[in-house]
Amino acid sequence: MVTFLPSRPGRLADVPAFTRTIGGAESNVACALASAGHRVKWISRVGPDGFGDHLVEAIGAYGVDTSGVRRDTEGRPTGIYFRTATDRSTTAHEVAYYRAGSAASAMSPATMGRGDLWSGRVLHLSGITAALSDDCLALMRELAERRAGRPLLSFDVNHRPALWRDGSGPRSASRVLLGLARGADLVFVGDDEAAQLWDLRGPEAIREALPEPAILVVKAGADGATAFVRDGETDTVTSVPALAVDVVAPVGAGDAFAAGFLSATLRELPAGARLRHGHLMAAAVLTDAGDVCVPPARAHADRLAALDDAAWGALRLGPGWTSDAADEATRQEAAATS
Repeated sequence: MVTFLPSRPGRLADVPAFTRTIGGAESNVACALASAGHRVKWISRVGPDGFGDHLVEAIGAYGVDTSGVRRDTEGRPTGIYFRTATDRSTTAHEVAYYRAGSAASAMSPATMGRGDLWSGRVLHLSGITAALSDDCLALMRELAERRAGRPLLSFDVNHRPALWRDGSGPRSASRVLLGLARGADLVFVGDDEAAQLWDLRGPEAIREALPEPAILVVKAGADGATAFVRDGETDTVTSVPALAVDVVAPVGAGDAFAAGFLSATLRELPAGARLRHGHLMAAAVLTDAGDVCVPPARAHADRLAALDDAAWGALRLGPGWTSDAADEATRQEAAATS
């Protein structure tokens, strides 16, 4: 989607102007992974309009392959949304989606080829797409079927209540998102989402309800994250505390965390390092105004992820921490303490 960021805090009714940028869970992850040095392909549909041009050009500028993006030929527009500067977890947060009838809502098994979707080592999906239309849900359910040759399927639950209009029946968010999660190999879910959707509290209860994924990551915001990694018939459980961050804007952190974890997964790092890279990527977005930003250089992130527990717990990251100057300061500090 095209995202409109508020020029100042406050209610949507009171914000006088907005800045145009890009947004969308899957494209956020794609941009972050490409910026981290991975080969990434974004697959979607946009309208035959200027907003569609903007999305393709802006996402491509991050190094993302956009050759799998289709232009709608039936006049469906590119989706847009407006949001306030307030954290989603507060009642002051507002978001206005204009996605009904959008080009992306026309994604379906008939319009999205498996050749593109199965072309990488990892296929990352979001629960947001399932909420857009019946056709999108059919596509998501097809992709969540366990089949030979499927790439590692990563699924972020990403529950957005404003997109789910039906409270019961086959379009129930709780039923749909649980089913999709059970078909994935790697699942990201917030503990707040699990409580709201399934009345589950605590990582162990969530794992009990979701035994199918080989890897389950339960995010608890400022309290950190826990990864369950199945090894044979049992799980290895790893928890890593979140970092102290001077937050500029809270939106996009979940997508960034997923990108950091996926980046470390592609590099075959251990579970603790994957969680730390997730936290670091999230911190990069939290200290920037947009939904997506340029992450720290890989070597910089690796140095921070390798800190001992005490040093990790003492870190506090603020705006500008991903810069080359901050990286040099990190190297000097590491050299002084070695």
